[in-house]
Amino acid sequence: MATVYEIIQGISQAAANAYDGSQYENYSYDGTAREIGLQREKGDPIIDSRVVDGFKVRITGPKLIISYQSECPLSDVHNTKLDETMEQVYVDIVKFLKKEYKALTRNALTLTEDGPVNVLLQNMSKIRTWVQCIKVYTIGDLKEVIEVGEPSRDRLEANFKKFLELDTDKRPDNDKRKKSAE
Repeated sequence: MATVYEIIQGISQAAANAYDGSQYENYSYDGTAREIGLQREKGDPIIDSRVVDGFKVRITGPKLIISYQSECPLSDVHNTKLDETMEQVYVDIVKFLKKEYKALTRNALTLTEDGPVNVLLQNMSKIRTWVQCIKVYTIGDLKEVIEVGEPSRDRLEANFKKFLELDTDKRPDNDKRKKSAE
């Protein structure tokens, strides 16, 4: 069983191996081509126009939050199946993360979806749009991690009450100010 630190370190390294250019053997650190399933991997990087897209991961409690951003032409925006397209992008990203995690740590990564993808579509110009998506997963092996937003226990309340009861109207011996009219 891996520790929380080892799981987080493995996920972070798996996501870091998804840098732009890792799909080519010449640019990868170990000579292995890695297909992620992003739009930037399609076409020739020198001849074709580059598509700006990528993802990042962050962990909060036992949750893995994957953020994806991409430019897309206006013709793709009018596609009524944009949600399905983004869901497929997330399927590819999660598949890549699980494969890289397994290669790095020799353990399996279990991710459970917490809901559908949250898509934000914005105009950059009359030709281009920018899509930002977020999807939340529950990491299966993080059981001893405290959920963010859980109420805290009142451990110090008795000490605060005892401190507040010490309040008196008596002035200390070193207070040399004149007494006020109050």
